[in-house]
Amino acid sequence: MVLFMKCYLLLLSCAFPAVAQVASWHTVTAPSPLRLPLNTVFKGESKFFAIVKQAESENWRARPIGQRTSLAARALLGTKYVNYTLEVDDKIENPVVNLLAMDCWTFYENSLGISRMLTYKPGPYQPADLIHMVEIERYRNGQCTGSYLSRMHHLEEVFYDNQRRGYAENITRRIPGSERMQRNIQEMTLAWKSYRYLKNTPSLLPAMAEVEKKVSALPVYQIPKSQVLNAEKYLTDGDVCAITTTSSSQYTSHVGLIMRYKERAYFMHATSSSDKGRCTVFDKPINDYVRELSSHSGIIICRPKDLPPSKLWKKK
Repeated sequence: MVLFMKCYLLLLSCAFPAVAQVASWHTVTAPSPLRLPLNTVFKGESKFFAIVKQAESENWRARPIGQRTSLAARALLGTKYVNYTLEVDDKIENPVVNLLAMDCWTFYENSLGISRMLTYKPGPYQPADLIHMVEIERYRNGQCTGSYLSRMHHLEEVFYDNQRRGYAENITRRIPGSERMQRNIQEMTLAWKSYRYLKNTPSLLPAMAEVEKKVSALPVYQIPKSQVLNAEKYLTDGDVCAITTTSSSQYTSHVGLIMRYKERAYFMHATSSSDKGRCTVFDKPINDYVRELSSHSGIIICRPKDLPPSKLWKKK
């Protein structure tokens, strides 16, 4: 048995040499080893390297995180809208980056991931670095365990978990006019057949129901639609803006990023609307956007922070 374990650990170190090396220099949760092939979990390498080249030539790193996030988002405008881009396997969960097709959530997290990557560690940057940034944002405690349930599937929990770890601040409650929301979250458990992992492993449903029960109990505040115009002056570049819904089974229905323009807070997002091109767009001011549909209830604003820099900067 001892001999077997020694051989196993030797094989593991050969298969994932980077994992053993990075553990000593990470100041945040180290990246999980890839559980699926890189070409499955990362799409758009040429686009990635083009954005990195632009970021370096224009010195995005010198800008505050919100401005960097807005610049990354602008570089991703026009990317086609596709839903369920994270559902890449029937059983095995791994962080996924797809720069060729995005939904509203992956648009914001890819933009934020590029922004954070530039100050977290020095280059040269590789796709694995962006995958790591997405893992920190999207997975509970910043770590993918290989289980579908380690990914956070509700924005409210993402905002709460990242604030708890010191990586963001949900500023909604501090904005005048905010109000407490209460919902019985059942989004995933009611529509479980729409999600590849849940459809292939229905045994996850009881645990998912427990997750949604906890999300339902979170202290969630919104800026109601009637107060959004006044709230615009409190918003800044790179704020994550979730659109709240009148639905009784979910808090939010959409998400994007704020960018200041002509003294207004504009909404950048990946839209499924055919009228807007089914792609990532620079849309109208957020007040005007929330008034487009009667199902829009208001907004939630989460302001990301930079990660503690890795110790690799000291070696530069």
